[in-house]
Order: sequence, then structure tokens, then C-alpha cells
Amino acid sequence: MIIAANWKMNPPLAEAGALVAAYAASSHDGVTRILFPPAPYLVQMAMRLDGSGIHLGGQDCHQATAGAHTGDVAASMLAACGADRVLLGHSERRQAHGESDALVAEKAATALSGGLSVMICVGETLEQREAGDAESVVIAQLDGSVPDSIRGEQLMLAYEPVWAIGTGKVAGVEDIAAMHAAIRSWLSGRGLADVPVLYGGSVKPDNADAIFAVENVDGALVGGASLKAEDFDAICAAAGRLVATR
Repeated sequence: MIIAANWKMNPPLAEAGALVAAYAASSHDGVTRILFPPAPYLVQMAMRLDGSGIHLGGQDCHQATAGAHTGDVAASMLAACGADRVLLGHSERRQAHGESDALVAEKAATALSGGLSVMICVGETLEQREAGDAESVVIAQLDGSVPDSIRGEQLMLAYEPVWAIGTGKVAGVEDIAAMHAAIRSWLSGRGLADVPVLYGGSVKPDNADAIFAVENVDGALVGGASLKAEDFDAICAAAGRLVATR
């Protein structure tokens, strides 16, 4: 099982130090942990997590390798700061920054060439789900966002229904199961059947067990709950309990 913490534009640096220290102080058999902190924190987080087994990633990268791109970060810069992967295509990037599937694919290709693996996010809006288009929207995002040349070990996917991110709403287990099955089928068709597929969208300690029990759910991309050490640890523990039963 894989549990990834997406801190987004949080927390203050002093709090980040205490939070990551709590992360490093615990361990969970069979659970791979990943931290996506704000880019300015990467070097310090890498130092604090050294030897912990927790992976570091960037929250985004530019599609170019270098150049006149004020405020942007190159994949090679993330790697130089201790990251081994990058999060791409998050709905907050797609919506607030107008990122298209094609741009996500271009960023992914650049990240791969720079030695990073990628976690690509997909998910539908509430309007798309209510219109019955959720699966077709997600499959179209996969078609457009995942580079053709990618290898299985370079890729993770995160299904995050946009309407469940940070809202406290969680997709029903039947909906999660149906979407993860559709994603798994798409991956199999691409020769990528073993790629992990995480669920994201208001994952918390009180719903983690039920979500992780869903077939084809390989972990979680955790937002708000990752900013509370005890909540993130409880989610990791839930993943560990499931691993122990397999």
C-alpha cells in the first residue's frame, strides 16, 4: 500500500519541521510513504527524512528543462533537492492554472527524462458525474495525460473526484470500486497492469479502512489529513492492517 501526503501550500516552515519529525518517528510494515511538500521545503525535508524510508516528491514541474520561466521549477531541480518523483495533473493545477491533458503529458515526459517517476492525477467534477460522464472523462484524461513511452515502474495514478477534494465529501465505495476497475482495465490495455492506483478526496482516519478494502485501491493521496501527524499516522496504520491480512 502507498500513502502519499500532499501538503499543497501548507504549513508554515516551523510546523513542517515538527510534522515531518513525527512522520519519521513511525513506521508501518508494507506501507510506502511519500511526501509532496512545497518546493522551498524540499532540501530541509530531505535532510530531516534521511534514513526514514519516506520518499520525497515535488508538487509540480515545468515542461521545459530550463529557461526563462519565472517562478517555475524544473524536474532536474526537484531531483537535485532530494525528490525522486513529482505529482502532476492535480485538479487544482488543471482548474486554477488551466493545465490541459497534453500539458500534463509533456511535463511527465520531461520529468521522466530527468530521472523522476510521476504520479498523475485524474478525476471528474460533480457536474460530469451527475451527467453520467465520470468514467469517460477519467479515461480521456488518462489517454491524454500519460505518455505513450512510460514504463510501469515510472508511474503511479491517483483518482481524485474533484468534488471530494477538501470538501469532506467522499465517493461511495461502489463508485470508487467502479472507477478503479475502469482505470485498472485501461492500464491493462496499455501493458501497465501493475501500476498502483491511489484514491484521493477527503481520506481520513474514520474512512480509510473502508476505502482501502475496495478492490484495486492501492493506497491514498492524502491532503488535509496529512497536516495532522496523528491523522496521517492513523491512515498509514489502516493501510498496514490491510497489508497484514493479505
